Amino acid sequence: MKNNLKNINAFVGGSSKGIGWATADELAQLGANVTLVGRNEQTLKEKLALLTKTDEQTHDYIVLDYTQKDELSNSLKTITKPYQILINNSGGPAGGNIAEEDPEKFEAVFSQHLVINQMLVQKFLPDMQAAGFGRIVNIISVSVKQPIVGLGVSNTIRWAVASWAKTLSKEIAKFGITVNNVLPGYTSTGRLNEVLESKVQATGSSRTEVENAILKDIPTGKFATPEQVAAAVTFLCLPISASINGINLPVDGGLSMSL
Repeated sequence: MKNNLKNINAFVGGSSKGIGWATADELAQLGANVTLVGRNEQTLKEKLALLTKTDEQTHDYIVLDYTQKDELSNSLKTITKPYQILINNSGGPAGGNIAEEDPEKFEAVFSQHLVINQMLVQKFLPDMQAAGFGRIVNIISVSVKQPIVGLGVSNTIRWAVASWAKTLSKEIAKFGITVNNVLPGYTSTGRLNEVLESKVQATGSSRTEVENAILKDIPTGKFATPEQVAAAVTFLCLPISASINGINLPVDGGLSMSL
């Protein structure tokens, strides 16, 4: 069984930066033909030029905004390329106390994450079935295992995505398609910076104090890098990972107390 992704097409959400970009780059290094997906076309063009590419590989990009469901639905109708790998990845919502959150925020985040994931699966699943091979990996959050204080909306929706994925994994495995979730913990991205700054504002502590308070609960004593998370994502995309299905894989340095 080959351990590369040659001749495999990969659609990578949120891949202009952070974990999404690291995943796209790793998939390209493994031989996949990568489609970058994001909202900023100029950034996508710049990143496209940086992807690893052999003479046999073809990479491209698609401008999509996961917060605009109707617009995205119309864009999906124009896509004709068959994809065998779908990486569902989208930025999380701003933090806040859950009791104070507007109901509309829950609806918007539910749409951006779970509803859009469903639309993408329904678009690409037939071609995965025809190929007899497919990998769907959702990059969500360690909050699936252990809710994070101050991220109530995110905790709620991430768990919903995990439940959706587990159900889906049971239904489509017979076609040679696996569905798994990678759960990043505190990872050195722009999103982490937002979370840290929010904690600084909420507590009045310094940035260093906030970071140290988090790091003391991480056994490795370090924030993960996007590349470390991407390594887990891409492993689940390989043909050799065919028997790994329906799991939640934390990449959190041991932060979660869940088994």
